[in-house]
Amino acid sequence: MEKVREASHAGSWYTDNPTKLSSDLEEWLTATGLTKSPDVRGVIAPHAGYSYSGRAAAYAFANIDPTNISRIFLLGPSHHFYTPKCALSTATVYKTPIGDLPVDVEMIKEIRAMGKFGMMDLRVDEAEHSMEMHLPYLAKVFKGHNVKVVPILVGAVSAENEAMYGELLAKYVDDPKNFFSVSSDFCHWGSRFNYMHYDHNHGPIHKSIEALDKMGMDIIETGDPDAFKKYQQDFDNTICGRHPISIFLHMLKHCSSKMKINFLRYEQSSQCLTMRDSSVSYASAAAKLET
Repeated sequence: MEKVREASHAGSWYTDNPTKLSSDLEEWLTATGLTKSPDVRGVIAPHAGYSYSGRAAAYAFANIDPTNISRIFLLGPSHHFYTPKCALSTATVYKTPIGDLPVDVEMIKEIRAMGKFGMMDLRVDEAEHSMEMHLPYLAKVFKGHNVKVVPILVGAVSAENEAMYGELLAKYVDDPKNFFSVSSDFCHWGSRFNYMHYDHNHGPIHKSIEALDKMGMDIIETGDPDAFKKYQQDFDNTICGRHPISIFLHMLKHCSSKMKINFLRYEQSSQCLTMRDSSVSYASAAAKLET
């Protein structure tokens, strides 16, 4: 029985015109000037509307060589639905305006059998944008290749459970046919986000935000989940995908492959100059096999 997750944010967060969407993505991917590498086995990329973060996201997805990949694990934060767990999709296909991505139902079954994962119904799935915003890029990059997706919604997971999920999923990193797409924006700054950390030593507010984000990005690049946890405790930076990122760091720590995360792009939706301003930061990274 086919169970379709519709592209619920098409037409609002990004265009639902297939020709326009395809050409936008093509333009942004080309503009990065990056070369595809078969050693890139994962990305961290933003999930805002494409008018805000589409160009920044291209710096993650342009690295992907689709040749040997047959399965994509999606890890995205939950914005609307509260769960202390990770939840698996119940859909069998994820639609995008430029091609559908079948869900790897067998893999969902295998992960569910571990007994630690919840399930999300279609309504929750379609309301969430964090994974959907990666789908058109993935459909574009993997066009003509047989690839399935394994969507995992990451709830408000405790530090202990981040480690537990990371250990459970680590073995999948060692299969070269698997790829990982981790969804996160970076600092949400301003009174509307209840976050106004400002270190005057860096000059204008937007430079303070950049310094804070880059401190976090540098820590993520070390691959140390405990250091990232401490950074979050110290600064409470509003990185909405901190739980998916933490789980991914634990996966890399516990797998046999040696992977290195490198950030390739950093942008802000606008430059904050006064305490009345607000912005969201976007950072794109690739996780590459160290050979």
